Amino acid sequence: MTISPPAINAALNGAAAVLLAAGYVCIRRRHARWHARLMIGAFAFSVLFLVSYVSYHAGVGHQRFAGTGWIRPVYFGILLTHTVLAAFVAPGAVYVLSLAFNRRYRRHRRWARVLVAPWLYVSATGVLIYFMVYHWFRAS
Repeated sequence: MTISPPAINAALNGAAAVLLAAGYVCIRRRHARWHARLMIGAFAFSVLFLVSYVSYHAGVGHQRFAGTGWIRPVYFGILLTHTVLAAFVAPGAVYVLSLAFNRRYRRHRRWARVLVAPWLYVSATGVLIYFMVYHWFRAS
């Protein structure tokens, strides 16, 4: 059994989303050590996703969305917001992590509050986009 690169990418995005949510819960419960570990893990999965996604699509190109009717504008709305927010999240995650590593916690906290929702949205919608393109609305 072979797992496709798009499925691996979706799994990496899903893992990042789970770790982000768990990291958020941990910091709300004042478990800073677990929060740090989980957020580093979320960042690592996101970086692995990005490397895997770019290398795969550089060689293969993109897969067209085959859905028709009302779902088509829904899909492209999700894809547009996902893509725009991903462009913000990628450098934002590097910045927020660097603030934490440099022990600039006040600024880290301020920027992390801005970044957590878009990052979670990007990770979760990445999984949703995968299912929409490769499973639910496949070209026959």
